Amino acid sequence: MRARELRQMTRTELETRLHDLEEELFNLRLRHVSQELTNPLRIRTVRREIARIRTILGGGEIGA
Repeated sequence: MRARELRQMTRTELETRLHDLEEELFNLRLRHVSQELTNPLRIRTVRREIARIRTILGGGEIGA
């Protein structure tokens, strides 16, 4: 998801999305240790999206 789209979301939606992504990252890391992932680049993608959301939440760049 692009930063522009994230900025248009409400704070509650961003916090929910952040929680979902953190759970997904945990599961990906767990699978990465125990077995081979089908798409190991997904870990990087999820980490970057988490960082985008945290930046938006911390900077107060949230839209309506």
